[in-house]
Amino acid sequence: VQLQASGGGLVQPGGSRRLSCKASGDISSITVMYWSRQSPGKQRELVARITSAGTTEYSDSVKGRFTISRNNADDMMYLQMTSLKPEDTAVYFCNADYGDAFRTRGQGTYVFVSS
Repeated sequence: VQLQASGGGLVQPGGSRRLSCKASGDISSITVMYWSRQSPGKQRELVARITSAGTTEYSDSVKGRFTISRNNADDMMYLQMTSLKPEDTAVYFCNADYGDAFRTRGQGTYVFVSS
C-alpha cells in the first residue's frame, strides 16, 4: 500500500483547507486510515482516524473543527480543516493500517497557518 498526501499550503487563521490522500496498491487490505501531524519541537500527534466501516475518531485538539472522510470508490481519504489556528501548523501525514499488522505512511504535506 502506498499513500500520497496533498493539499497543504498557506492558510490564514480562521480559514479552511482540505487535505487529500491517494491510496494505491492492495487497497482492499486497508483497515484503518488516519491523519497525523508533526510540528517542530512537538511529538507526532494522531489527529483523526477512520475505519473501513466509516467510524471516526478525533484528537481533542481538532474535534469540532476537522472532519475526516474516506471515498473508497476513488481510493481517497480527506481531512477537511476549518477554523484553523496557528498551532495547527504542521506537516500532515496520511497513514494506513493494512493486512494482518502492517502500517504505512505517505510523505507529508505542510500546512502553515499564518496571517
